Amino acid sequence: MLPSEEYVEQAYLFRSLGERMRQNMAMQDLLKWIKEEILSTTRLPMAMDFLASELKHSGVFAPAMAKLSHYFTPFQTYVVAESENERSKFDIGVALRILEREAGYRAKEASPQGVFLFQFECLSRNRLGYDRGLEAIAGDPIFDDDWRDWILVVRRQVGLIDIADMIYVRSEQYPLDRRRQGLDAEADKPMLFGAKEGRIALANRRKDPLFLFAALHRQLGYPAVPKQEPIDQTPEIVPALLRRVERLETRLKLIEEEQRGGIDITKYYQQPKSADE
Repeated sequence: MLPSEEYVEQAYLFRSLGERMRQNMAMQDLLKWIKEEILSTTRLPMAMDFLASELKHSGVFAPAMAKLSHYFTPFQTYVVAESENERSKFDIGVALRILEREAGYRAKEASPQGVFLFQFECLSRNRLGYDRGLEAIAGDPIFDDDWRDWILVVRRQVGLIDIADMIYVRSEQYPLDRRRQGLDAEADKPMLFGAKEGRIALANRRKDPLFLFAALHRQLGYPAVPKQEPIDQTPEIVPALLRRVERLETRLKLIEEEQRGGIDITKYYQQPKSADE
C-alpha cells in the first residue's frame, strides 16, 4: 500500500487527464504539463516520466503500468488495458473516472470490503469480464491471504452462485443467524465482511446485484462506480434539422406555385456570360 499522499496525487492525475482529454490535446503533452502540478515529494512524477516514454513507443498506457506493478495495482492496469482494447466498447473517459474515484477512496483509509465491492461493481456495470478481472482484484496489496483465497473462489463460482449469497456466508451476520436457528456456525472460515454488509446482502438475495451495490452505497457510504455519460448530440442534430426545414420550405413553395398555375422555371435559368466577361 502507498501513502495517502500518493493516492491524492493519483486521483488528481486521473481527473486532470479525463478533463483535458476532451480538449483534443495529445496525451504526451498532457502528461508533461500535469507533471508540473504534481507534488515532487511523491513518486508519481517519476512514474509519469516512464508512462510518457512508453507512450511514445507503443502508443498505449497499460503495458507501462504493468511494468510499474510496485506503484499501480493490477486492477488499475486491467481497467486501462480494457479501455485501450480495440474490441471493447469500454471508454477511456470512464476508465479514468473509475481510477480517480478509487484513488480518492484509498486516500481516505479505505477498507478491503469497500475496495472489493467497488472493483467488483466496476466489472459488473462495464462488463469487463470476471475471469481476468477478479484475478487482477486478487493481486491488490490491500487484500491479505484470506481475502485472496475468497476472491479466487468468487472467480470460480460467479455466475453460478449469487454474489449476495457469497457475501452473506462470509459475514459476521451469518454465524449469528445460524446460532439463532439452533445450528452450528462454521467457525473454520474467516469472516471477511461485517454484520451490516451481511444483513444488506441477505436482504438483496435473488435480486439484481445493482440493488445490492446501491444499498451498500446508501447504508455504508462505499464509493459508487462512475457511469457512462450519454453523449450530447445537440450540436449535431440542430444543424441537420435546420437543413431539413429549409428543404421542406422549398418544396412547399414549389407546390404553392404549381397550384397557382404552374412553376416558372425561367427564374432558375443562368444568364449567359457576355464576350467581354
